[in-house]
Amino acid sequence: MRSILDRLYATTQRLSAACLVAIALLVGLQLVGRIADSVLKFVGRQPYGFMIASLAEIAGYLLAASSFLALASTLKRGAHIRVTMLLSALRPSTRRFFELWVLAAASAFVGFMAASVARLVYDSIRFKEVSYGLLPIPLAIPQAAMTAGLVVLLIALLDELIIVWKSGLPSFQSAEDAIVAGKEV
Repeated sequence: MRSILDRLYATTQRLSAACLVAIALLVGLQLVGRIADSVLKFVGRQPYGFMIASLAEIAGYLLAASSFLALASTLKRGAHIRVTMLLSALRPSTRRFFELWVLAAASAFVGFMAASVARLVYDSIRFKEVSYGLLPIPLAIPQAAMTAGLVVLLIALLDELIIVWKSGLPSFQSAEDAIVAGKEV
């Protein structure tokens, strides 16, 4: 089971990175098009007028997808912002209680968020909602990426909840300790 979960977290991390690469490629392509048009205009030729329709909108959707898809892997690597000063001052039994409470509360909140965004996806499909840009992009696509990221984050939070319940320390504790100590993870 552990290897399946680790592969799931790694897959969403790769998808997140792919979204960022797609943004870079699209913006780079648009930039090359503008430079080519400027060169054509400079040499007295008719500019081609290359443009990627709805680039800002597409980049925004890809950025949202990247952010949500990266949530679970950053949690598991200890890269989420957490208030560890309070936790480090607590006795181990009290710290375990706080870790369990926070993970349970976060799981409930993320579960609610995932269900809410999933309802948005359903409504967007049902009402055939599209973006208002030059390209009518179905809104269910970026919403589905957000939902997927939230569902995988919920799985990661529940995974951590079980780990803390069994062992007392979250799996990302060693990663957090290395970050605090200034060592590379």
